[in-house]
Amino acid sequence: MSKSIVAIVGSPNVGKSTIFNRILGYRHAIVDDQAGVTRDRIYGDANWLGHEFLLVDTGGIEIKQGSFQDEIRQQVQLAIDEADVIVFICDGNVGLSRDDELVAKMLYKCKKPIILAVNKIDDINLKDNSSEFYRLGFGEPICLSSAHGIGVGDLLDKIVSYLPENSKEEINDAITFSIIGRPNVGKSSLMNALLGEKRVIVSNIEGTTRDSVDTYFQHDGQDFVAIDTAGLKKRGQIYESIDKYAALRALRAIERSEIVLLVIDANEGIKLQDKHVVSYAFEQHKAIIIVVNKWDLIDSKVTNKNDFTKKIKNEFVFLDYAPIVYVSAKNKKNIDSIFTLINDAYIAYHKRIPTNVLNEVIQDAQMMNESPNFNGGRLKIYFANQVDVAPPTIVLFVNNPKFMHFSYQRYILNRLRDSFDFSSTPINIVLRKRT
Repeated sequence: MSKSIVAIVGSPNVGKSTIFNRILGYRHAIVDDQAGVTRDRIYGDANWLGHEFLLVDTGGIEIKQGSFQDEIRQQVQLAIDEADVIVFICDGNVGLSRDDELVAKMLYKCKKPIILAVNKIDDINLKDNSSEFYRLGFGEPICLSSAHGIGVGDLLDKIVSYLPENSKEEINDAITFSIIGRPNVGKSSLMNALLGEKRVIVSNIEGTTRDSVDTYFQHDGQDFVAIDTAGLKKRGQIYESIDKYAALRALRAIERSEIVLLVIDANEGIKLQDKHVVSYAFEQHKAIIIVVNKWDLIDSKVTNKNDFTKKIKNEFVFLDYAPIVYVSAKNKKNIDSIFTLINDAYIAYHKRIPTNVLNEVIQDAQMMNESPNFNGGRLKIYFANQVDVAPPTIVLFVNNPKFMHFSYQRYILNRLRDSFDFSSTPINIVLRKRT
């Protein structure tokens, strides 16, 4: 499911980030009275009346050539290009400004729904301040006060009225996977090796793949959809506008995937950015396979697979369920092993356990290892039921959820993995108090 994108644009200090935080329901974007605080695009998941969308905050555009203004304009233009709906924010206290007119000129060129909102209308008597904004040519403005929440509901109603229908993109029973990783780790080369033909541009220049590219193919009679993505960088290292655009595309690609291949460069070793990259997939509860590429460049006398695997396990403790495979995309070595792991991950990701079998395992686990005393009591699991797949989601009916210690939950997860081969996939555990 690929979410629609809504971009918030406007000149500096009109309250874009405050509106962004108000819609998300928590403080995500940096808010400051000093103009120009928001420079990078910031993303957040939003929901209104059952409609989910990705909200994008952007930096302020102004005529004055201040610090980072060229970069900010590039970022805003990229957000406009990618968005399905655009919210144009103006300041009702300041009135129509030349900066507003500059933003409007950018928006005149795009053929997308544009919602004009006049912020800082904190009093009904200030509503007349919005009349001059009709001159921008975007119709009747919505008056709101982001600081007090006035008019935000009206704005959200307008936004969802323009959202396109989200549709799940499927081809028959195809297994959909995406390839993610830092720039220049060999993602495009891996895609080519998996396809068995040169269908994606391969280059040593970081960021060659700028869009997510879907490729449909068959392997041993199984349909696959492979989604190649541009390289992701750690947030503090995303300097060029094209990298942020790639990050947004990668987020959408991960959303649409069932399985994610995290590609690591064996020659460079594990970097902090690798954790940042895979965090997108982890937060989306995707099945994950770790692919160590360029293994042909490693001297086995210096580094062996066992040592490298230990490093990965130590660095990616939160991915203890993810299998690791060593390949050379350039030389097409061990590529078939990836298909085996993808098929296994798909089965695990969609696995459903009969309720009676599930409860036998849970009860045996409790008999073998009683839960510790925690938060004033000892946890007792009465009943278990799997309520969903992709990923497997299991509800545990207990005496009191607060008695569950994280170590005991990890023990239960390990017993489930050992009993049912939930390799490659996360397992969602939901605690419910038995009534």
